[in-house]
Amino acid sequence: MEALNVEIKQAGYSENTIIIHDIHFKVNPGELVGLIGPNGAGKSTIIKSILELLPHVTGTVFRPEKHRYAYIPEHPVYYEELTLWEHIEMAKAINGLEGSDYDKQAEELLALFRLTDEKHHFPTSFSKGMQQKLMIIIAILIKPELYIVDEPFIGLDPKAIKDLLMIFEQERKRGAAILMSTHVLDTAERICDRFLLINHGDMIAQGTLADVRQQSGVDGSLLDCFYELMEITS
Repeated sequence: MEALNVEIKQAGYSENTIIIHDIHFKVNPGELVGLIGPNGAGKSTIIKSILELLPHVTGTVFRPEKHRYAYIPEHPVYYEELTLWEHIEMAKAINGLEGSDYDKQAEELLALFRLTDEKHHFPTSFSKGMQQKLMIIIAILIKPELYIVDEPFIGLDPKAIKDLLMIFEQERKRGAAILMSTHVLDTAERICDRFLLINHGDMIAQGTLADVRQQSGVDGSLLDCFYELMEITS
């Protein structure tokens, strides 16, 4: 059974403000799918549709009912009155994740992302990258079947990016599915199984890199294919 099945005819902020059209795709367990497109292409609208945050959606978004999902937003969201560790404790309580394994893994992730010394500090004092690491840590700790990730590399230092990619690979081996929106096409080309290329609210290509090359008529990089498809569809 797929981890995510999206069949959206149209979606937007009202019937008169339609942003995306005819968006159809699946994400399977253990698969990393890259959502690719320029600013304003409709990537965030697709993600909001999946998260049921849009007032107007015609179509269906299917996730297995008992499957847990985690959303890592582009702009970190946190409670100003809670410390880093209190955020981690809150995630444990909300998701019913009791036991010492949770705390142990939380400590390991704090060490991995070099946040141990900030454990009892407030995220308001953190850099954008540190706040993003908090979002990532909480998402990993709840062990979701599906990750929905929006521009995860923005603000992260090179080591943190490498650590995140390692974790993504581990999570895929566990069977988790990942839908990732990103502008970093060279990294996406290297790690994604398939791609969803979006422009002006439409799906202009999807599939493996070989599929995208065939659809674009360009035997080059993902970036080369994407620019050719943008030219064709503009």
